[in-house]
Amino acid sequence: MSDLAWQKSSFSDADGGSTCLELATGVDSLRHLRESDDPDVVVTTTAPKLRAFILGAKAGEFDHLV
Repeated sequence: MSDLAWQKSSFSDADGGSTCLELATGVDSLRHLRESDDPDVVVTTTAPKLRAFILGAKAGEFDHLV
């Protein structure tokens, strides 16, 4: 995973981005996500599944879990 070009979220915190979400595109267009404060833990998914998750979160589909 070290060869991936990680992109930080534009919503990174004000202290220089030490705790933010990072995203990278890998082999076969897989999407990799991690938190900058724990870079060894990586979630890997496909673009369509990530899109469905993001759309679901924006629509409030997971609000009952918090």
